[in-house]
Amino acid sequence: MIGIIGAGSWGSALYHAIKQKYKDAVITSRRKRNIENFVNIEKVLENEYIIIVIAAQAIKDFLKKYDLRGKKILVASKGIDKDELKFLNEIFEQYIETENLAFISGPSFAKEVKENKPTALVIASKNLNLANEFKKFFPDFLKIYIDNDVQGVEVAGAYKNVIAIAAGICEGLNLGNNAKAALISRGLVEMARFGEFFGAKKDTFLGVAGAGDLFLTANSTMSRNYRVGLNLAKNKMLKDILDELGEVAEGVYTTEAIYKLAQKYNIYTPIANEVYKIIYTGKKPAESLKDLLI
Repeated sequence: MIGIIGAGSWGSALYHAIKQKYKDAVITSRRKRNIENFVNIEKVLENEYIIIVIAAQAIKDFLKKYDLRGKKILVASKGIDKDELKFLNEIFEQYIETENLAFISGPSFAKEVKENKPTALVIASKNLNLANEFKKFFPDFLKIYIDNDVQGVEVAGAYKNVIAIAAGICEGLNLGNNAKAALISRGLVEMARFGEFFGAKKDTFLGVAGAGDLFLTANSTMSRNYRVGLNLAKNKMLKDILDELGEVAEGVYTTEAIYKLAQKYNIYTPIANEVYKIIYTGKKPAESLKDLLI
């Protein structure tokens, strides 16, 4: 009935949760994993309901390769396509019927989901019936909210990774809790401003998909993007940082997309701009944080 494509930390955590209610749930990924009910992708595509948890920058090529029309899709990937400068819902809607698309996001470290710890998530869809259908797959320790603000949930899920990199830099430079609190709170304002420009609802950024996910991701070394920032503050090379992580840190690529969109539409995004300059132009982290805080 339901299958998951993508068996990284988040995909395997969602699988762990769903199989508690649906023992026949299946999962697949590019690399073979030692997971119960791991199957090939063709077997997953036989299911009516499919959860996609692959890297945002790989979504376009994936959708070109596999025909998902008629399937009911829940997107758990987060990010913005850095080449086409499109949000994931825009890319998915080129290949799949809008009424068959839903998106899930919220403050959720995979490790804690695998430990069955209480977690709140948002499923957003233009088809609320579909959102409620997907909600039924999740066990009780996952509190699922339903929303129709797809754009807001998407922007929040992508943008918070960029702010998390900045927060990691702030921590790595030992600037203190006052500075980090200022950075995160201004980051919330910044991502809401960005989202509203593209039609998102302001209230979305005050809920679990916005503030909740941001506060979690920008405050813990359990966040890959936060760890990227910590290591950038130590003047480590980005390639070495990403190699050490072993998994994708979506904020690195989302930073580029946000920067380009902000330049194109003249949106005020000072934190994202500085993260971009650190990653892509070699600006020193201490100089960037100083420019932000004076």
